[in-house]
Amino acid sequence: MTPRTILRRARSYTRKLWVRVVIMGLMSFVALGLTQLIEGFVPDEIATMLHGDAADRLLNIIANAMLAVTTFSLTVMVSVYRASSTQWTPRVHRLILEDPTTQNTLAVFIGAYVYALVAIILRELGVYVDDRAFVLFLMTVLVLAVIVIYLIRWVLHLQTFGSLMDVTRQVETVTVSGFRERLQNPCLGANALTGDIPEGAEKVLATESGYIQHVYPEALHQTAAEQGARIYFLRNIGDYVFINEPLVAVIYDKQDADSEAVEKAVRDCIVLGDLRTYDQDPRFGLVVMGEVASKALSPGVNDPGTAIDVIGRIGRILSLYKDEEAKDREDEVLDALYFPPLDPGDLIEDGFGALARDGVQIVEVQQRLQKALSGLMRHPDSGLSRAAREAAVLHLRRAVQAIPFGPDQDRVLASACAEVRAAVSKADD
Repeated sequence: MTPRTILRRARSYTRKLWVRVVIMGLMSFVALGLTQLIEGFVPDEIATMLHGDAADRLLNIIANAMLAVTTFSLTVMVSVYRASSTQWTPRVHRLILEDPTTQNTLAVFIGAYVYALVAIILRELGVYVDDRAFVLFLMTVLVLAVIVIYLIRWVLHLQTFGSLMDVTRQVETVTVSGFRERLQNPCLGANALTGDIPEGAEKVLATESGYIQHVYPEALHQTAAEQGARIYFLRNIGDYVFINEPLVAVIYDKQDADSEAVEKAVRDCIVLGDLRTYDQDPRFGLVVMGEVASKALSPGVNDPGTAIDVIGRIGRILSLYKDEEAKDREDEVLDALYFPPLDPGDLIEDGFGALARDGVQIVEVQQRLQKALSGLMRHPDSGLSRAAREAAVLHLRRAVQAIPFGPDQDRVLASACAEVRAAVSKADD
């Protein structure tokens, strides 16, 4: 377990609601312990300024209010989750579940409730006496201030929570974050796997079926370096792997290498699951963005404006792309690992493929799509520029054939760049 592997595992736990609730519950015990500790240093004339009844009234208010507020917040949260899954796409459900503002607010409310209950119990047991309640009163006022701050944040958050703009903004934010993290650490820190795998490589097979959710390259590299092995990944993060399909290919440079240790490390460091996740998988964010646009283009919703907005967001994400095969990397390369880089053609297909097909007869959507692809054609990376040109030609051909009205065809053709129009005319001839 390398430090970076531990941090990655810890980060996945910080997104779980129960972890934040447990942390806030522990903090409530810490706060009550501090009152006892601080009370011993407070002079008697100050410590006896307030009677225990003053703290009791505040504690009862917190205990009664937090139970009701927490129940209300949970009801709102569940309603938003269900509505978002039905209205936009079920893939945003887990993203909304990890909304930090919602999780922090619920954790504070439950933590304050625990604080009040424990404080009331300690008062009944005589731990906090009536004559020295000043510190307890101040700590309770501080807890009330924290509750008010998070209550205001929660009310402001509810104004947009679960709305279309909020959902698309969250998906874009998490996708941009994953995209930048991947491009700042190309191929997860490993060598780019661009050629053929050497002959004689031993395959490590999957013991279960599922999506590749996480890869912990540092820990895997440590084992590979110790055993004198080179590991070639045959699947990228987000790919679906069936049982007994190869995950990696291994070349051993040492005669006495422990192949069982390497195989165990591979299976421990490559996590499979039944669902794709946003961590380490920027392509999944692009797929979800495309699904939101496709749902908006369905006859039941009929909202091309949303698809146009999503096209702009996808174009903004893809503009961050840079070649993972660049030779001038500044980070330390995990030289025992070889990982396949992101394919710009796959990225464009993930983002634009579904919405381009579902909105093939909507002129405004096709116009915005051609403008976005024309912009990506000017990207400094030749691979992304070439993939954008191929996609522009493909989608323009489909749109021209699907739109029956001549003037609408002319509008779509006029939105494409001259190079794409020429390619379409040549292909049709």
